Amino acid sequence: MIIDLERFIAEERPYWGELEQMLDKMERDAAYHLELERAMRLHYLYQRASAGLAKIATFASEPDLRRYLESLMARAYGELHESRARQHRFAPLDWFFVTFPNAFRRRRRAFITSVSITLVGVLFGGLAVAVDPAAKEVILPYPHLSISPAQRVQEEEQHPGDTYKGAHLSGSVFYMTHNTQVSVFVMALGLTWGIGTTLLLFANGVMLGAVALDYVLAGQTRFVAGWLLPHGSVEIPAILLAGQAGLVLAGALIGWGTRDSLRTRLRSISADLITLIFGVAIMLVWAGIVEACFSQFHEPILPYSLKILFGVVELVLLTAFLGWSGRRRANGGDPDRGGARA
Repeated sequence: MIIDLERFIAEERPYWGELEQMLDKMERDAAYHLELERAMRLHYLYQRASAGLAKIATFASEPDLRRYLESLMARAYGELHESRARQHRFAPLDWFFVTFPNAFRRRRRAFITSVSITLVGVLFGGLAVAVDPAAKEVILPYPHLSISPAQRVQEEEQHPGDTYKGAHLSGSVFYMTHNTQVSVFVMALGLTWGIGTTLLLFANGVMLGAVALDYVLAGQTRFVAGWLLPHGSVEIPAILLAGQAGLVLAGALIGWGTRDSLRTRLRSISADLITLIFGVAIMLVWAGIVEACFSQFHEPILPYSLKILFGVVELVLLTAFLGWSGRRRANGGDPDRGGARA
């Protein structure tokens, strides 16, 4: 075989370099996962480099290049034909900033459904209070929500700062544990083929809509926004994510559009379910701290404008985190490639 060796090396070296970079990435990170398209690219580069090695094998003048390609081929062969399960070393920051948001985006259709169900409940609760103000006594389970909004605001604003001393820690622990239990329950109700999850999301929406409109109609919009936004901008999305997890579980149980066995369907969603519920728990820990130590302080202790701004900033950061965090890692480190698939 007669080839122009210098031209051949110049043309092929970029492909060898690309293959070497992919192998370096896989060897550095045991948890590195190749999407199908990237795996096909790896196989193509391996085949191309193998063909190149065969072409230069007869050139005694290039021993270093031949040894380089032989080493590259050995590494690529080992990665392509590895039969053992990779050892995954748990990295908390990597899990939180990459695994969690990517799991959320993979199941975004279930999240949209969760949001839609809750919004229907919000509209129902708001309409019920608008048509019949006495309905809030039936809808709202807590006594302090059944009183007149003006009376509630007056009582809250008259509390001296030392009223809350000693209650912060116990209140924070209560909110964390209670909300986490509710979230796990919302997800677990996916075992009812999603019926229980749907009803609980709807009920939460009804309560939220009834409370919000009750205070708005009473002219206490600033109070209710300053009260709910600081913790609600994280707590409410956390409940929606729990509903998302429950609906994903329900979809796997029902198995619409697939002939896979139930065991296979459950296995395919198990990692995302665990990731979502632990992510929800972390969000609720933060929301519980904010609710006990920030949301419950009203004017004149804390201005409502400051509390509203704090809640809005939280919501913007959470949206950016769930929408964009970890996208580059999910796409194999290539920023020009598309996002994670649903």
